[in-house]
Amino acid sequence: MKVTLHGGAGGQVTGSAYHVQTGRANLLVDFGMFQGMANAHDHNRVPAELDVGKLDAVLLTHAHLDHTGRLPLLVHEGYTGPVFATPATIDITNLILHDSAKVQAQDLARLNRRRERAGEDPVAPLYGPAEVGQLMALAQPVPYDRPVDVAPGVRAWFLEAGHLLGSASIRLEVDEGERRRTVVFSGDLGPKGAPILRDAECVREPADAVFLESTYGDHDHRPFADTLAEFREVLAKAVEAKGKILVPTFAVGRAQLMLVLLAVFFRRRELPRFPVFLDSPMAAEASRIYLDHPELFDEELTALNGERPLRADLETLTITTTADESRTINDVPGPCLVLAGAGMCNAGRILHHLRQNLWKPETRVLIVGYQSEGTLGRQLVEGAKHVSIFGEKIVVRARVHTMGGFSAHAGQTDLLAWFDCLAASRPRVFLTHGEPRGREGLARQIQERYGIKAELPALGEVLDLHPRGQ
Repeated sequence: MKVTLHGGAGGQVTGSAYHVQTGRANLLVDFGMFQGMANAHDHNRVPAELDVGKLDAVLLTHAHLDHTGRLPLLVHEGYTGPVFATPATIDITNLILHDSAKVQAQDLARLNRRRERAGEDPVAPLYGPAEVGQLMALAQPVPYDRPVDVAPGVRAWFLEAGHLLGSASIRLEVDEGERRRTVVFSGDLGPKGAPILRDAECVREPADAVFLESTYGDHDHRPFADTLAEFREVLAKAVEAKGKILVPTFAVGRAQLMLVLLAVFFRRRELPRFPVFLDSPMAAEASRIYLDHPELFDEELTALNGERPLRADLETLTITTTADESRTINDVPGPCLVLAGAGMCNAGRILHHLRQNLWKPETRVLIVGYQSEGTLGRQLVEGAKHVSIFGEKIVVRARVHTMGGFSAHAGQTDLLAWFDCLAASRPRVFLTHGEPRGREGLARQIQERYGIKAELPALGEVLDLHPRGQ
């Protein structure tokens, strides 16, 4: 049995892709897009070593683009086999990949106009809506916690990962003659106690090998309760100042968390009701998908919804879908809160709201997610006095607040708690989906706690897996 890492390895966080080869089967676990790399375009392809014609199945841990973004390339290469995922992952993958195709078309339209003027050949998108549609026609929903035969001699269990609606860790049981091997892929794990989703479920059966994410393997996040208290305090002061509250928001996951927290604040009268605008068509559609899957909510949210639907507490919420509707927010006086994409302020409608309001001292900007180096969001977090938006110099008089505890990824303590269930079987441990600092920090902890030397595989590395006990 072999596993080849075609992404999420060698200190990379994005592009997750595991090619699993047994004596009888070939399958992929995730096939994500590389993001944020200078040479990402060169990596966003089907590797030459991967023979798509021999693939029996594709399994998805969750829908984020860095785990699903290259999937349409498979159908372009002729793949017609099943794509196994939980129902919610299928729904959100469909949304995210169609949005990815749309964004690629828009970005390349601008780029190709410049290339045409320069006498250069046009650049084609990775894929379009047609390939996305063909891919989604192959999707096969699977339940949590029940075995599914996914390829000859391979059974899979999908277990709650607590990271995103529908997210899963995947346990593979492989029969090869008289030998049986068990391999576990953590996928992305969520933090314990976060709202909306259930906590990640431990894998309690023995394993021969574990592929464990390490995004935040070197540290813990700020406690969620502390971040929640700060969030409430910032909102209260912004309401008193009668300013606009701008929240750059990732459309899937973070937007829904913000809406749930606001609904709870309003229900418990911890804040007065004020206008809230969800200014993101994609976030609106993602929210609809969340509402379609109440069976995945945690106990607290289920209880709150049982008392009264949370949507009833958001009577001041307005969902704006068109550009004209978005522009009308400019005329709305504060206090009001605007949730708009993109989450790193590098594109989307949030840029228009920032241009209109950053120069006003009563404005508050709440940063609730990671901001990559070089983005406008990162400049605001680092205290820039002036920024450029659409080529216009804007003075920053707004107060910028960074909310450090809203991450959807488990920190070091939660990653170790998840692995604790597997440690007794002494599996080989491969740390992936992490920068060097995260992988090395988690590896040290695993060595100290369990006496297991975790391996840090390189991109493209082929790993030979041996049966437990050999």
